[in-house]
Amino acid sequence: MLQIRRELVDAIVAHARADHPDEACGVIAGPDDGTDRPERFVPMVNAARSPTFYEFDSADLLKLYREMDVRDEKPVVIYHSHTATEAYPSRTDIKLAQEPFAHYVLVSTRDPEEHELRSYRIVDGEVTEEPVEIIEDGTPRDDVVESYMFANTGSDDVPDER
Repeated sequence: MLQIRRELVDAIVAHARADHPDEACGVIAGPDDGTDRPERFVPMVNAARSPTFYEFDSADLLKLYREMDVRDEKPVVIYHSHTATEAYPSRTDIKLAQEPFAHYVLVSTRDPEEHELRSYRIVDGEVTEEPVEIIEDGTPRDDVVESYMFANTGSDDVPDER
């Protein structure tokens, strides 16, 4: 399960809306102490500048990983947007997933009024959707947590390769 503060979700959605119609991408780093806590929002540039594909700039990514190493952080969330399809990893997304302990968050901006946000674990090509708990005030309590879990109804939900 991904537990994430509302402000981080809002930042992901704002970045996705700002970059639309191109896909947005970025990382939320967190302490490398086994807590799995997303803390530091790091929006990245989509080097592909594409509405159907995202690619981290290799120099920016190297800089980010060096910075996380110095700060004793890891990539807790790797996010990107889909501009015309549901928030489900494409075959390309699955193939490129290289962080087995990260939460892969996708947000769909296909609807200008609403967004769809979902989280997955992607390990060795296997996609597992996980619940997302949005923490409203920084403290996970039942009365301030908004939960999301979207059912994957099978392979027909997998978007075509982009």
